[in-house]
Amino acid sequence: MVEPAVGRRSCRPFSCSGFYKEKYISKTNLASFRSFVDLTVVFFGFRQHEKPSDTLFSKTETMDTLGIDIGASGIKGACVDTTTGRLTTERHRIGTPHPSTPKRVASVIAELKEHFDWSGPIGCGFPSVVRSGVVQTAANVDDKWVGTDARKLFADATDCAITLINDADAAGLAEMKFGAGRGHNGVVFLVTIGTGLGSAFFTGGRLLPNTEMGQIQLLGKIAERYASDAIRKKEELSWPEWALRFNAYLGRIELLFSPDLIIIGGGASKKYQKYKEHLSVAAEIVPAELRNEAGIVGAALSVELSRNGQR
Repeated sequence: MVEPAVGRRSCRPFSCSGFYKEKYISKTNLASFRSFVDLTVVFFGFRQHEKPSDTLFSKTETMDTLGIDIGASGIKGACVDTTTGRLTTERHRIGTPHPSTPKRVASVIAELKEHFDWSGPIGCGFPSVVRSGVVQTAANVDDKWVGTDARKLFADATDCAITLINDADAAGLAEMKFGAGRGHNGVVFLVTIGTGLGSAFFTGGRLLPNTEMGQIQLLGKIAERYASDAIRKKEELSWPEWALRFNAYLGRIELLFSPDLIIIGGGASKKYQKYKEHLSVAAEIVPAELRNEAGIVGAALSVELSRNGQR
């Protein structure tokens, strides 16, 4: 395990110029099922307990951290003040290589590190189930990632300490500390709508990692292959047409977990006003506040939480 370096590091100064049917039982679905079982245990054990301030978000050392959000179409990074959630540099985006093999993605991580002239710890959000730095699934990345020790791979490529976290979990951390979920003590479900459907669950302020609820079955299909934003675009659905599908997905989530708050994140959160009236679940629904910055902020925040043994 690569241990984060201690001490303040800074980026280059800011510059404005610069589940399932049998045929679907796969490693991805198996990992999601395990997370589903863990989720029920966490809910029964913690739903009525600690406030968020008593669990994930105790005081942490003030420092900037480089956060990187690895997506299916782009890999984005920025330096983040983890005490405020504000970016301290401009966000820099590099297109995700295709195919998105481990070696090619690692080279982009190294390129971002050089862009920010960075030498401290790096937090990376990755679109997969991640356990102890090892990638377990490959729903929206190249199959070669399964079994890859991505933490070591990125550490070798950058010569920096790496913290690796599921990308939707990273967005959830950011929204719970700095955004729409701040101070909420109930069951919170965040869904990121993009190429797939990412998910993050919190109860009593505690994150249950790697839930991957985009992989559940919905009307005979894997949910994210029915109700993601990529599917909306591919099938040329209007926002109301797509919203009917997405509402069915939220209905399934509500049936299983009865969340108190649902946070809509990802790229489609920017268009929330176009489909909110078509969502009819009982839970309160709000758009994410950090939007496209949530993954970066949460990835950076994961470094601080990891250092303090809180994640």
